[in-house]
Amino acid sequence: MVTTVSKTKPSPSSFIPLVVDYRQKAAAAGRIPTNFLRRELGPTEKEILTSRLIDRSLRPLFPVGYSYETQIMCNLLAVDGVNDPDVISINAASAALALSDIPWNGPVGAVRVGFSNNEIVINPTRRELSQSILNLVVSATRHNLVVMLEAAAENILQQDFLKAIRAGVKECQNVIQAIQQLQKHYGKAKREFEPLQVPSEAVLEAIRSLSEMRLREIFRDHTHDKLSRDLAVSAVRTDVVDKLKHSFDEDVDINSVTECFNRVSKETFRSLVFEDNIRCDGRSLEELRNISCQIDLYKPLHGSSLFQRGQTQVFCTVALDSPESAMKMDAVTMLTSGLKEKNFFLHYEFPPYATKEIGRVGPVGRRELGHGALAEKGLRPVVSRDFPFTIRLTSEVLESNGSSSMATVCGGSLALMDAGVPISSPAAGVAIGLISRYTGSDTKHMEDYKLLTDILGIEDYMGDMDFKLAGTKKGITALQADIKIPGLPLKVVMEAVQQATDAKSKIIDIMNETLSKTRKQRKENWPVSEQLEVPPQKRAKFLGLGGSNVKRLLVETGVQVVGYF
Repeated sequence: MVTTVSKTKPSPSSFIPLVVDYRQKAAAAGRIPTNFLRRELGPTEKEILTSRLIDRSLRPLFPVGYSYETQIMCNLLAVDGVNDPDVISINAASAALALSDIPWNGPVGAVRVGFSNNEIVINPTRRELSQSILNLVVSATRHNLVVMLEAAAENILQQDFLKAIRAGVKECQNVIQAIQQLQKHYGKAKREFEPLQVPSEAVLEAIRSLSEMRLREIFRDHTHDKLSRDLAVSAVRTDVVDKLKHSFDEDVDINSVTECFNRVSKETFRSLVFEDNIRCDGRSLEELRNISCQIDLYKPLHGSSLFQRGQTQVFCTVALDSPESAMKMDAVTMLTSGLKEKNFFLHYEFPPYATKEIGRVGPVGRRELGHGALAEKGLRPVVSRDFPFTIRLTSEVLESNGSSSMATVCGGSLALMDAGVPISSPAAGVAIGLISRYTGSDTKHMEDYKLLTDILGIEDYMGDMDFKLAGTKKGITALQADIKIPGLPLKVVMEAVQQATDAKSKIIDIMNETLSKTRKQRKENWPVSEQLEVPPQKRAKFLGLGGSNVKRLLVETGVQVVGYF
């Protein structure tokens, strides 16, 4: 069941105040929560990731200037254990928005695409998905425009991956047509809304004349780093606001002036990319930032690496423990995914100091969960399934200027090899950005566009897309596309995949100079496992009364005995 509610008064925020909450109750699977209160508490990781999936599918289609608080709630009422409810939730949320009076340029349709035995499988069941080398979710609008991509793959070849995207976009049209028929018969008329108030044309021209040339100088100064560039732009913003206060007699809303300045700054930044074919840090459009790698930084750690790309730096550590330390799944996730526990998991941490800020340090946020899940998807296919220990890979972002999740894939691959974890091949990730020109909201007929390899934070903020792709030299293991405009033509998506694939191979070559294969020589602190067969007639004596011998062994030696049930 999906509901959508919107306030009738606008909020002062300059971004779309959209909140999506997906909840899957244990009762939907015929279970009772196992916590002390026996009721649902905070959202689980699966619920947060599904909420983000729905949000990213819907947000690009809200009209420019829409600033009304909107909440979409998706409640899972029943689950059959055959189909994952995330795709159904996207389509249900799309239908709810289409039927409502909330201004929205939808609908969107979503499908899951699998690839098994060299054949495309649309909306595979859980059993079919377990045999597939691809788990791709595609959200698209009419006219075959892509608004969201999310994929996990077992090193799928590029040509097969592109084939799956095309098939998914085509199948989305059937869902869109069904929602449009529903909207035609039962939909409400879309209400008019007041876009964010902007200053008069005279004020806007004054802002442009006072700031444009100075902004051009800043964005063309390739000696700037992230901090100095931000400070220079901030100084121009403050100066422009002060001068406007003295130049105009009428009251000038500071928030509106700041918003207009940001618009001029964005227009200037984007136009320079088209004019110069050079980015603000002096790189060409397809050039990578400088990369450096280190491994085995601290001897007490099972595995560690430091990966730096430009001003993005991540410190990755690997901890190995007994199989008993595997992450246990909740009842609904277990039913929909068929996974009872995970013996490899990745935790991503993004502290405030990574961007020179002061912030709250507490429970993991939605963004951190999403980035960690993406990096885990990128690395999971290369990790050996027969490894006898539970693997916890932790990535702490020490400095961030764009694409820290893809840096986590690179650093995580090195840390795993340093820890002696068998991996099939090194993996790396990269983010591709987009600067485009189009009229109105017609992104189908783009006038021009530029794809940017290995984007900076400012290029992500000013641009139209954050297209993250991870994989090995052989194929693709993960993809996440955050698209900020009302859909991308398939041609642009195909070019982005190709550009990311080329960059990924270059990054792996650089990483291989530091470490190209899993460490063969064991570290002194590496855990040891040994398998012993206890005859059935001696098991009771071996275990002791109530497992007393096993418990004493753990206390006295630290050795864990598992698999004796």
